[in-house]
Amino acid sequence: MFFGPVGFDVDDMGYAMSRLETESDAGKDFSGVGSSSSSSSGSGSDRSSKHLAGLDKEINQITKLKSSPHQRYSRVVPGRHELPVSTVRMLAGRESNFSGRGGRFSAADCCHVLSRYLPVKGPWLVDQMNSRAYVSQFSTDGSLFIAGFQGSHIRIYNVEKGWKVQKDILAKSLRWTVTDTSLSPDQRNLVYASMSPIVHIVDVGSGTTESHANVTEIHDGLDFSTDEDGGYSFGIFSVKFSTDGRELVAGSSDDSIYVYDLEANRVSLRTVAHTSDVNTVCFADESGNLILSGGDDHLCKVWDRRCFIGRDKPAGVLVGHLEGVTFIDSRGDGRYFISNGKDQTIKLWDIRKMSSTPPAKHEVHINYEWDYRWMDYPPEARDLKHPFDQSVSTYKGHSVLRTLIRCYFSPLHSTGQKYIYTGSNDSSVYIYDVVSGDKVAVLKHHSSPVRDCNWHPHYPTLISSSWDGDIVKWEFSGSGEAPMMSKKRVRRRHLYY
Repeated sequence: MFFGPVGFDVDDMGYAMSRLETESDAGKDFSGVGSSSSSSSGSGSDRSSKHLAGLDKEINQITKLKSSPHQRYSRVVPGRHELPVSTVRMLAGRESNFSGRGGRFSAADCCHVLSRYLPVKGPWLVDQMNSRAYVSQFSTDGSLFIAGFQGSHIRIYNVEKGWKVQKDILAKSLRWTVTDTSLSPDQRNLVYASMSPIVHIVDVGSGTTESHANVTEIHDGLDFSTDEDGGYSFGIFSVKFSTDGRELVAGSSDDSIYVYDLEANRVSLRTVAHTSDVNTVCFADESGNLILSGGDDHLCKVWDRRCFIGRDKPAGVLVGHLEGVTFIDSRGDGRYFISNGKDQTIKLWDIRKMSSTPPAKHEVHINYEWDYRWMDYPPEARDLKHPFDQSVSTYKGHSVLRTLIRCYFSPLHSTGQKYIYTGSNDSSVYIYDVVSGDKVAVLKHHSSPVRDCNWHPHYPTLISSSWDGDIVKWEFSGSGEAPMMSKKRVRRRHLYY
């Protein structure tokens, strides 16, 4: 169930945009629906003002350029503009060619309309398993969805065919769980990792629905171990395809980053990247030259493959988290990225603010001991701030406990990356506004931590994947009816482990 401000029950009436807008709505801002406090209290606006004051002006402007309409749509009278602009007014303006584009919306115009239709209605059941869901992702075009479970299962769903299971994969030599999966850009191959140096690759395009490792199909193993490992068996927490599909980058429990050349079928690069587990890695942009990493040493690091300064030395370091980094998502522009941290925050970073080395004493020494796997975050630590914090902005409200919970930018094509969203240990999905920092929505349904969640690249559809075994779908349904793909509402139930 989705909770909005006090006195506003979205589960009963759908989202605020579920009705046809009229011209009288043009001056109203629905972007705050679902935030933690109502605007009438004043605290929410004060918090937004403080957040805006500290927000980097460039990311503020970039976000607005990608998600704001042409100024003639928002003009009420000469010299006066009001946002957001209602959909009816946008359509009327398009028909009247307000923007001078020959009756067409620009990409920013489209994002302004679509970004207001948040996927908060539901949820509806996609699948229900008797093991924890650990990882999930949409394909680049949104036609496929992949979910990986602790019980050795990975399922690929065909979104266009009513979420039918296109491929049911039984993983090989799984240690503990499926820690990560990655689909190749051409959607032909899927790799999956576990707490092992061997990453397996599956042919997604084969006609076999039941893909049991080395029984019905061959799952080739890609060995990430090298002679330098000295026979030590490590696990892989994170693995990602490069945008050209020729390489894999991986982060491991031996504090290292690996790059695997798929054409040469060997590890092409290994660097000791952190002083503790490397929980997350990704490419910063399409070039594949910049790699981002985050580890349990609290640091985010940037690696430039074109100019390695020295062995195991990054191009730059970004300090700000008080605890380990669980996940990193790049904005795709080679500049900005976000990270989730065990200090219960998401941080927004600008690569250009990185330093060559961390401060001599980058860690804040606090008089408490805790383990995020089974303890609550100490209350006395919640308001602490790193004295050398280099982040652009910080987002709080969700809970990062028990597992490596993931966060993402909302899609570029439908929202202009206006939002940040994340799973949470409190069984919810949180959506934040990048610019204001407000909690725009909190989606509640699950009975266990939501480790991963994924926003469709083109439609207002969000999938949450939880340790309760449920894969559920949240949508914007303008009519208030269940989506075409499924009429089945989810039944709440509990799993015991």
